[in-house]
Amino acid sequence: MCYSPIDRVRRNGARALEPEPLAHRVIDLLSELQAEDIALLDIGKASSFADYFVLATAHSPLQFSAIVERLGHELKAAGVPPRHEEGRRESGWVLIDFGDVIVHVFSPEKREYYRLEELWGRTTPVVRFTG
Repeated sequence: MCYSPIDRVRRNGARALEPEPLAHRVIDLLSELQAEDIALLDIGKASSFADYFVLATAHSPLQFSAIVERLGHELKAAGVPPRHEEGRRESGWVLIDFGDVIVHVFSPEKREYYRLEELWGRTTPVVRFTG
């Protein structure tokens, strides 16, 4: 894990979600926002910077915006504000860093191009979710 239990308590003065429930909350929100091809990669044993990647596909700039804004708002309210956001919605790939959980939202073309499941899937279990 990237943060000790004490660090989790300190983030906003309240206890933040543990990595696994946080990842599942992200998956629930992505599903509500009709993201497609949602996948959870448990990278904790292969990585020192996060426990989980959550991958999803968005099909329009409007859907990208809805996903990024809603994830930020909902998780901040749960005590886990985004630490960093990288990429632009127009580029087809946005990364949102929630500490132990990193969310990657792709266009279909960028998802196919980068193939993170294949890259990380060699050493990491991949769990797919359907709507």
